[in-house]
Amino acid sequence: MSVIGIVNVNTSRSMTGTIVTAAAAVAAPDTVIEGVTPTIGPESVETHVEAALSQVGVILAVHRRHSEGLDPALPDLPPISAWIIAGYGDEGREALQELIDVPVVDITEAAAFAAMSVGDRYAVVTTLDRTVPMIRGRLELAGLYDRCVSVKGTGLGVLELEEDQDRTDDLILELAAEALTHGAESICLGCGGMAGRAPELTQKLGAPVIDGVTAAVGIAESLIRQGLHTSRVGTYAPRSPKKLTGFEELEIN
Repeated sequence: MSVIGIVNVNTSRSMTGTIVTAAAAVAAPDTVIEGVTPTIGPESVETHVEAALSQVGVILAVHRRHSEGLDPALPDLPPISAWIIAGYGDEGREALQELIDVPVVDITEAAAFAAMSVGDRYAVVTTLDRTVPMIRGRLELAGLYDRCVSVKGTGLGVLELEEDQDRTDDLILELAAEALTHGAESICLGCGGMAGRAPELTQKLGAPVIDGVTAAVGIAESLIRQGLHTSRVGTYAPRSPKKLTGFEELEIN
């Protein structure tokens, strides 16, 4: 049995539930999905300040749960085999890769990989317009932006996504259809809060719609089965002992 931890990047427990439900629906029978919600941070991530604060909450939450799974004094908590960071466009994957010794998958990159596997060029439909540069920057950093036709915002905040599902779907489909006319062949849902909607939206749109959460599950399972871990040569080499004032639990002795 493998346990995949999915960390929400905000403190909304209802959104964690949405993410876990979507992930569990595509996971293999021998995979357990466990959701983790940070105890500190923003209730939704839509600005650079919120993204920076979110990273701190995510790092602490993952470190605590991952450490518990390795503690023989806590036999009821199984070790985590891989982690998924369920924030679209949010930076932080690199910190988790450096922090823990199992694979870490980012839903932004997972969605793009899947989109390019089923079409030539893709587009992203996300939440607020102000998050567009954050997503574009993340895709550029990952080397995945060359085949991206566009990144468009619905104008909805993250927490608004669940208020009126029909309205949310209509806005996504409108922007997705526009992207198809400009050369996109597949569409990425640019928010973890959109998890679970891809199959229905694919049917309505007539073109592949990719949910980064479910795409990340498949990648994480593949890495686990291959026995692959983050390289400790170079970029993610072990950290040196250093005092971390206020974050003593993250210190290396």
